[in-house]
Amino acid sequence: MLLDEVRVTNLALIAETRIEFGPGLNVITGETGTGKTLLLGALRLLRGEAASQGLIGTADDSAVVEARLATGNEDLVLTRRIAGGRSRAYRDGAMVPARALAETLDGVIDIVGQHDHMRLTERAGVLDLLDSALIDQDVRAAYTAAWTHLTELRAQAELLGGDARALQRELEMVRFEADEIASSGFAEGEDATLETTVRRLRNAGSLTEQLEIARALLAEDGAAIALDGAARSLNSAARQDPDVGPLATRAEVLAREVAALCADIGREVAELDADPAHLQAAEERVAMLNGLRRKYGETLDEILQFGTTAAARAAEIEELLERGAGLADELAAAASEVDAAGLELRSARQTAAIAIESGAVLTLVSLGFESPVVEFSFAPRDARASGLDDVDLLFASDEALMPGPIRSTASGGELSRAVLALRLAAGGAATDVVAFDEVDAGIGGRTALEMGKKLAELAASRQVLCVTHLPQVAAFASRHFVVTRQGAVARVAAVTGSLRVQELTRMLSGLPDSEKGREHAEELLAIATG
Repeated sequence: MLLDEVRVTNLALIAETRIEFGPGLNVITGETGTGKTLLLGALRLLRGEAASQGLIGTADDSAVVEARLATGNEDLVLTRRIAGGRSRAYRDGAMVPARALAETLDGVIDIVGQHDHMRLTERAGVLDLLDSALIDQDVRAAYTAAWTHLTELRAQAELLGGDARALQRELEMVRFEADEIASSGFAEGEDATLETTVRRLRNAGSLTEQLEIARALLAEDGAAIALDGAARSLNSAARQDPDVGPLATRAEVLAREVAALCADIGREVAELDADPAHLQAAEERVAMLNGLRRKYGETLDEILQFGTTAAARAAEIEELLERGAGLADELAAAASEVDAAGLELRSARQTAAIAIESGAVLTLVSLGFESPVVEFSFAPRDARASGLDDVDLLFASDEALMPGPIRSTASGGELSRAVLALRLAAGGAATDVVAFDEVDAGIGGRTALEMGKKLAELAASRQVLCVTHLPQVAAFASRHFVVTRQGAVARVAAVTGSLRVQELTRMLSGLPDSEKGREHAEELLAIATG
């Protein structure tokens, strides 16, 4: 895969630029402060790294980075847009999570930056370097899985906390709560039914009296008899005058309705429950419901939900307490698994360390060291997330010197060369595209020339991007881009021919029009292309 084109809009100092990278070594140069590293910062955004709102320039309220990568006959377009306090990512025009960009470019683009200097002075950075070179990445994954399992078991043990009595007390409490609610026998909606029942039982005597009065008025006092007699009279009249027929029909309907009403009132009287024992039982049930309300919720639905939650918590605690007895055995087995996986990871790292040491030494020799020493020092320690070892990177610029931690034995220029050598030896440049962000700091002269040659050799098999301040490196470029700045705006342009000679002259002497500087620049180009 080839990084074909990058377009940047309103990213900090860069208002808008489009760069067409090519195969081989692509270098980016410019005066200090022009914003050269922003271009590699744009690649970091496309790799899904964190996007800061501070990267938005002044020309607009958003910043956009786009890249087209060529893969055979197909192109892949990635976009990252920062605006409105957040960022959005796109792949071939479709919105995707930022992590999807990282997954897309994983193994495709690697960025070796200035921060790598500091990372190699930290044990975590050294372990990351070793792990990137593992022949079998599953070994690292297996250790991570074992460690995660152990920490989860430890968390469960901590939850027990050695105070199983506290959990037992909580279990007894939630069991009581769940049992009290369950044993009450209340069902959903029963509160409304119970309220109606109690009201009827409390007023059973009065209701019976009123219903009996109504029935007597309708039946015994003659309403039903009168309506029946009226219906017969009207029917007799209807035989003489058909127009009276509807009146007779209405009278018959009313008579039947009154008779039915009397019967219904009688049934209602018969069904009324005036038994004091039944009323007492209903009153007791209301009192029980009120007691549950005071403890567990205002409504019956809340009470029943509380009971369900308490029962679930009781089951959870029971399971936890049951596991407690076997948890010690599980912890011991998990710890053994971590130790076994850690030993395999140690062995794999030591194998990777040997390969990195030899590869880095060869590269460092080509970069001007006569007999450098690169060693990884393993010191066993208690298991942790990163493994069973503390690993230090030891360095000496010459075998006559005692190797020590690279953070204290390497100068700035030596550290820059060590970063390049170690990343190359670890396979960090095994991606299709590798970008170097000023890893040549602190070196110059013939060493710088050797670094340029090394980068050019690397670029023979993959695309290389390099932000550099060294003319010795820039001279080896297949394509040369210069960043210039006017006020608060930076611009990027490809330079060839005399313009490229002029830029190399500036880098060599600080004077782009210096005759002697031009002669040196042309000589440098001749060496690089010869």
